[in-house]
Amino acid sequence: MAFPLIWLGVAAVGAALVAEEKEKQKNIASKRRRGQAKSDHVFGESAELVPSLWGTDGQKVRPVPGSIVCCFVYGVIEHTGIWIGDDTLVELHGSGLVRAVSARRFLAGRSGSRIYQAGNHLHQALVGDTTLERAKQAIFSYREYDVFDNNCHRFVWQCVSGEDITVSSFGKLNNHIGSYFSQAVYWDEIYQ
Repeated sequence: MAFPLIWLGVAAVGAALVAEEKEKQKNIASKRRRGQAKSDHVFGESAELVPSLWGTDGQKVRPVPGSIVCCFVYGVIEHTGIWIGDDTLVELHGSGLVRAVSARRFLAGRSGSRIYQAGNHLHQALVGDTTLERAKQAIFSYREYDVFDNNCHRFVWQCVSGEDITVSSFGKLNNHIGSYFSQAVYWDEIYQ
């Protein structure tokens, strides 16, 4: 008899968390529209606006060649890559192959239907000077893939910065991106 009550409690907590996340996203969107959004990155912090299963702030952006993009993997973790244009991006696949894939293929086999682009508080893509060239040069190369030590985040960071260092999580990648560009990171859904 207690089992259904436990499930009811879990559902209520889950609904409260979803409502809180949606309200947070709404507040950030409002601040961005009014020009009051945080613009500077604080070292050690992740993104100001992270990708969400419930969308972001409603404003979609056009992907920019060389921009950092991501999608969800079963709503639990994020998968990242570099947009190279013409509905194509470069990713490090779990097999270790760096490959160019369509946006549709990037999402295939993953839970999400949205791709997000890293940008600043003004919805402008954060693009490094040599990111696009590094991503293109890496196509068809092979890396010893490891989910924690040699993953898609490490590949993306190497394309952005040229540094080949361990980036074990999406939060750490966001901190690196914010520090590199000296700007707060906001993830905006792209037009597809």
